[in-house]
Amino acid sequence: MNQPVLDLRDVSRVHGSGSTAVHALRSVGVQVYAGELVAVMGPSGSGKSTLLTLAGGLDRPSSGSVLVEGTALESLDQGHRARMRRTAIGYVFQDFNLIPALTAAENVALPRELDGERSRAARRAALAALTEVGIGELADRFPDELSGGQQQRVAIARAVVGERRLILADEPTGALDTETGEDILGLLRARCDAGAAGVLVTHEARYAAWADRVVFLRDGRIVDETRADRPDSLLETGKTR
Repeated sequence: MNQPVLDLRDVSRVHGSGSTAVHALRSVGVQVYAGELVAVMGPSGSGKSTLLTLAGGLDRPSSGSVLVEGTALESLDQGHRARMRRTAIGYVFQDFNLIPALTAAENVALPRELDGERSRAARRAALAALTEVGIGELADRFPDELSGGQQQRVAIARAVVGERRLILADEPTGALDTETGEDILGLLRARCDAGAAGVLVTHEARYAAWADRVVFLRDGRIVDETRADRPDSLLETGKTR
């Protein structure tokens, strides 16, 4: 089998020490391959968001290793981890994390410009990503001129711009109505079908149904893993996996 895009090997994360130590993750192993969307579910405090921050290089494991395309993130210094996040890893936050003073296109282009790409080329890439998520005509609007669903589409465009190979989404539908949430999941699914690897943290079974596999966490451990089945509702609406 091909090398996984994301490979968490016996990963643990402990916050604090001694009697006050909190074991957020305990010896977790997960592999996600190109073309695959994996949903992570579990109760509050089970370690879902910790798993995602480690996968995105936003934090380091206490033990174990997190590899993205064969590179161990914990072995990189802060600058190289930041470059990896700009070029290979896309992160979709629940609260969008858009910069209010920048237009949609400028928000999406920013990671490319920070990586040294010329402004004109970065804008072309941003417009292509915005068009891919269905809001190319809103490129020059500011975040406060966009609906919640449109802002989340901008956030997804920023996460996929530049052919990111790993897309991480932390409750990306939490602030959206059901119909818009389904549209957002359709966009993530399409990106994975095009060859990216995706990890979705969600507490909603209807959104997890878009995934190929569902991993269940409890108290920082994987307690179950199952393949997701496409529900009839997706077929009826003409959405494909």
